[in-house]
Amino acid sequence: MAKKLTLLLLAILLLQQASSGESRSITNDLPLSMVSDGVLEKTPKPNSIWLPGRLFSSDSCDQTYGFLPCTTTVLGNTFLIIVYGYLMFLSAKLLSNGSEILLQILGPGIVGGFFLPLLSSIPDATIILASGLSGDTETAQSQVSVGMGLLAGSNVMLLTILWGTCLLVGKCDLENSVAVDQKDEKRFSLTGSGVSTDIWTSYAARIMVFSIIPFVIVQLPQVFHRTSDNRLAILISLIVAISFVIAYSLYQVFQPWIQKRKLALSKHKHVMSEILIQLKTNALGRLLTTDGDPNKVVIEKLFKTLDQDSDGYLSTADLRSLIIGIQFDDMDINIDEAISQVMRDFDTSHDSKIDVDEFFKGISRWINKAKRVAIMERGKLPPSMKLLEDFDKKTKKEQDQFMDQMDEVVEDVKNVKWHASKAVGLLLLGTIVAAVFADPLVDAVDNFSTATSIPSFFISFVILPFASSSEIVSTLIFVSRKKQRTASLAYSEIYGSVTMSNILSLAVFLGLVYIRNLTWSFSAEVLVIVVVCILMGAIASFRTNFPLWMSLVAMLLYPLSLLLVYILDYVFGWS
Repeated sequence: MAKKLTLLLLAILLLQQASSGESRSITNDLPLSMVSDGVLEKTPKPNSIWLPGRLFSSDSCDQTYGFLPCTTTVLGNTFLIIVYGYLMFLSAKLLSNGSEILLQILGPGIVGGFFLPLLSSIPDATIILASGLSGDTETAQSQVSVGMGLLAGSNVMLLTILWGTCLLVGKCDLENSVAVDQKDEKRFSLTGSGVSTDIWTSYAARIMVFSIIPFVIVQLPQVFHRTSDNRLAILISLIVAISFVIAYSLYQVFQPWIQKRKLALSKHKHVMSEILIQLKTNALGRLLTTDGDPNKVVIEKLFKTLDQDSDGYLSTADLRSLIIGIQFDDMDINIDEAISQVMRDFDTSHDSKIDVDEFFKGISRWINKAKRVAIMERGKLPPSMKLLEDFDKKTKKEQDQFMDQMDEVVEDVKNVKWHASKAVGLLLLGTIVAAVFADPLVDAVDNFSTATSIPSFFISFVILPFASSSEIVSTLIFVSRKKQRTASLAYSEIYGSVTMSNILSLAVFLGLVYIRNLTWSFSAEVLVIVVVCILMGAIASFRTNFPLWMSLVAMLLYPLSLLLVYILDYVFGWS
């Protein structure tokens, strides 16, 4: 934290040195021919320091807050964008570090699900707010394109540049279309190397695609040529976006609980499949008929074999003997829990024992469940001898996926009070820096646009996402570990960030447009966001293995997105 404070102070000091200053006054009664102490001619006292090459000038620009420097030159505004952009990056980094510490202390749930997504969106939100709150309505209308550029640029950059770079950095050898952890011998083979993710990452991508609905709603008046309904569409889209923020936050809050429930279900299915395999091995005959139906005669013989005291019932002791004899492969299966699961499934009379009829019906239900899974996987029913083996492999794979997700256990943190104070300090400092320097950054982008005649949208589209996204470096470091688990988490982070941008950042933007009664003229920009989200979301929703050539496709979408906006706005006149 001390290092970040030092960097922050140096950046602010640099800005102060470039801010307004004063020189000694010159008396008006001195003749021009006289030699003075370095002043060759009388000039009006400048409002700011004159640097070589007109780096800074306040002759025709307003200083933010009355003391931060401003300039009308290209070089000066380039310098200001770099400095202010770095300060916003530092703000995002402070917020990210504070969030991680808070997550370690309090764990997931309401902190990880609600507060952390909000905190990670603060840099983008402050820039968007600054772009729409500045000056009068005309000024706000001029600068609000900076906010839209950031919104579109962040989404496109994450789903193209960062997505493709993660594939390049995290690639492993593909064997049977699946990436092998930490094996990278095929180097840059476009089809032989790549990345694999888990099914949860696909779910995150689907949620991201769903989050573009507010963009679609706000564009409906333009689609149907009902521009008189623009304001109503903005209000409806704003309400929907806020609703999505609440719903997505609640989903994140309860996701650990949902995962635990799904993990418990996965363990239950694994116990079920292992018992079926064990029974099939010990069966005096085929457990299934040639039609794949439960073989009642063989199952009744199995019942008698398991009924050790021959009382016509299976007790918990009989089930314990069966389960202890099963060698679970590296699975943390609690025997008492497994016995309770079997008893709940089979004991329909609730007398704490299982008779032969209950045993047959219970085994039949298990087999029918395995058949349904096989049909969903294959589209048809496999041979009866292969049915149980396939079901067992499926449950083991599912178990591994859920166990990977639940490995993110929050470790005990020593000296909780100190770490909590540090987290709060980082969060407050990051928020303050973002709030203070968002407005001058927007002004610098707007002035640079004026000086170069480049639309401010394109400047903010290219530059600002890199200033407000602190997760870029950490995501690349994480994915460089070359494991399916780390790749899954990295891509889930990308999809989650885009989802929050599509709903939270958009909600802030729509609120500004509605409250200040600004004109909505961002059809091309919205189209780019929707197209990129749908394309990349569709790819990630229906597959979990990505060969290396897909990184080239993803990165190519970035310049194509800029080109599409330019053509639609400046060739077809969409704006």
